[in-house]
Amino acid sequence: MTGAHAPHHLDAGRDREVPPRVGRVEPDPPLVAEGTTDDPTLETIIDTVIDWFGHHGRDLPWRHDGTTPWAVLVSEVMLQQTPVVRVLPRWTDWMQRWPTPADLADAPTAEVLRAWDRLGYPRRALRLQECAQMIVREHGGVVPRGIEALRALPGIGEYTAAAVTAFAHHERAVVVDTNIRRVLARSVQGLALPAPSYSAAERALATRTLPPQRHRSVAWNQAVMELGALVCTARSPRCGQCPLAEAGCAWVAAGSPAAPEGSRRRQAFEGTDRQLRGQIMAVLRRDGEATHAALLTLDAADPERVARCEASLVADGLAVRSAGRLRLP
Repeated sequence: MTGAHAPHHLDAGRDREVPPRVGRVEPDPPLVAEGTTDDPTLETIIDTVIDWFGHHGRDLPWRHDGTTPWAVLVSEVMLQQTPVVRVLPRWTDWMQRWPTPADLADAPTAEVLRAWDRLGYPRRALRLQECAQMIVREHGGVVPRGIEALRALPGIGEYTAAAVTAFAHHERAVVVDTNIRRVLARSVQGLALPAPSYSAAERALATRTLPPQRHRSVAWNQAVMELGALVCTARSPRCGQCPLAEAGCAWVAAGSPAAPEGSRRRQAFEGTDRQLRGQIMAVLRRDGEATHAALLTLDAADPERVARCEASLVADGLAVRSAGRLRLP
């Protein structure tokens, strides 16, 4: 790998996902017209960002040559709304335990949830195991190719299917997460932030921006997402370090206007059911099971909330009731 600096920005999070960097890519097939920009400004942006990534992209293990499509898929699921620094040890542990879909498919569910540890949103762990089981059952244990086949897997949505297509299978795909949306909003549209909801216009812009050459489209996807994760961040953009500041960024050219009032959405966590569910899961991972009385100590002032969170964990398949106790499935 070239130009990777592992110590820098490992704690840089992302609103959705940070991409793996692809290693060696085979020569391009004949060029196709689809995705051509026909726009010199966009071409400059693409070239500049790809060059920047070659010098500043992080050296993460799922980006190394020889990384399997399964390992890339696992990294993409883990990185959803989770900072890289928290994912690194969990991903490494998972790949040692379950290096193939068949390994995870046969694992005890309680062990899978314990290994997920405190990554958050533990339903992702269940969906990953269901995904592995389907890959074994319907695809011979091999991660399938193609957006449609990938989206048919449990827990794999539009973004993850495109990311696996690009970063694991090295094919053209329109990869769009919050980081890419933000970079395109600023550099092309001159907006401080993208709209709260992903729009058809944004999809069209991302499609128009994607280079027609296969290897260059992969390089662009990984590079623009990395730029959004490390430099063109939501709250504290490092415009002084951005390669686009003097290479056509429309937002900088417009004087970096502020986002409209109320466009920044913050999700509360303290005191939410999501927080309490996480606390209950931590107890179950540590002890294997717990009585309702023991769990009430987590929020003695609101027993109804505790009961509600217990019931939701059972409904989500993250816990089961047995002999008056709550335990891992």
